[in-house]
Amino acid sequence: MIVMVGLPARGKTYISKKLTRYLNWIGVPTRVFNVGQYRRDATRSYNSYEFFKPDNEEAMKIRKQEGQVAVFDATNTTQERREVILSFAKENGYKVFFIESICEDLEIIAENIKQVKLSSPDYVDCDKEEAVADFLKRIECYKIAYAPLDEDKDRNLSYIKIFNVGSRYLVNRVQDHIQSRIVYYLMNIHVTPRSIYLSRHGESELNLLGRIGGDSGLSPRGIKFASALGSYMQGQNISDLKVWTSHMKRTIQTAEALGVQYEQWKALNEIDASYEDLVQRLEPVIMELERQENVLVVCHQAVMRCLLAYFLDKSADELPYLKCPLHTVLKLTPVAYGCKVESVFLHIEAVNTHRDRPENVDVDRDPEEALETVPDHI
Repeated sequence: MIVMVGLPARGKTYISKKLTRYLNWIGVPTRVFNVGQYRRDATRSYNSYEFFKPDNEEAMKIRKQEGQVAVFDATNTTQERREVILSFAKENGYKVFFIESICEDLEIIAENIKQVKLSSPDYVDCDKEEAVADFLKRIECYKIAYAPLDEDKDRNLSYIKIFNVGSRYLVNRVQDHIQSRIVYYLMNIHVTPRSIYLSRHGESELNLLGRIGGDSGLSPRGIKFASALGSYMQGQNISDLKVWTSHMKRTIQTAEALGVQYEQWKALNEIDASYEDLVQRLEPVIMELERQENVLVVCHQAVMRCLLAYFLDKSADELPYLKCPLHTVLKLTPVAYGCKVESVFLHIEAVNTHRDRPENVDVDRDPEEALETVPDHI
């Protein structure tokens, strides 16, 4: 159980959603339970103990599933409330890891209120200034009873304290591999505005033949795309842009047309592996993308699908069928609780390498049926 702690407008829901997306992507089934949403959706008033009540069938269903992680997204600001959580966990044999977000930077708090809280259902049709004033009063109400995790009293608990959106961290008693990965992930994310650009290499000679893999160069249209990509990126006016490629010739040729330095990643290579294996291999890439600001990743179809699945919170079932066409740039801009996507076709025609999900995905299906979704040019 991952338990959030902190005053309102401290980014707890942002952390909860982002962490859940990461854990699901690496294959750890995880779900967020947001107390505020329970309160809004319920016909009666829910309190923060609802998640732990035995008559909460939805929560019980999640808790009974083997290997699941539940993220309890609430303020949990009092010692008494956290004792209830710890008692429940002890009775049921669950580990608890607390994540406390502490922020005293008034500008960060104000920006959080502006971006997230004013769009809350609690303030529909409400004057913005009145809504901000009301929310600030709500924070003051919580402050009266707020008891942060104490380094001495809570020395036996497992937790991470995040100060001012990552300017400083305090980690205590990490117990297992999952908690270790959570800590490493949280210490790599940031909220600086930026965009991540994902693009496949230009059309290759083997793309024209319908062949997967190999290390061929670009086709004439692929060379035109590389030039168009350079023009497009120049138009984005990014002074600190970083460019990453695989070790394969076609991604390197595409990046060279940009006329800037680029970094080659072996992890971005196209290899014959399952998507599950590919996700594991790409975890260091995701970690570094989270650390960086503006990055262009020139890669391959399967690799791009895995990266896209992370940013768009797509399931393992959806991942193999995400559309990543040639000669199209996907511009990803992180927003409050997700990612804004712009698909930019650079007007250079290319073969279609996408295969739609077949109706029958059984491994024992007839070979002819398996070929029904093969692209026309193959």
